[in-house]
Amino acid sequence: MNYRLRIRDLREDHDKTQQNIADILGTSQTMYARYERGASELPIRHLICLALYYNVSMEYIVGLTDDKTPLLKK
Repeated sequence: MNYRLRIRDLREDHDKTQQNIADILGTSQTMYARYERGASELPIRHLICLALYYNVSMEYIVGLTDDKTPLLKK
């Protein structure tokens, strides 16, 4: 699984709109939509922000593991 599916699923699981998440990241809804579509690469600063916001590991977001637990909680 790649990160664009994970960030969309996390957003939908938390009942957030693309605009809600774009506001958290300090970007536009259009740019965030490009991340979910895979039209633009997700910057590392946004990856970190999303992992902290959703309380999941960055490894989970990028698809390296199915374990959502952040490293700080292990």
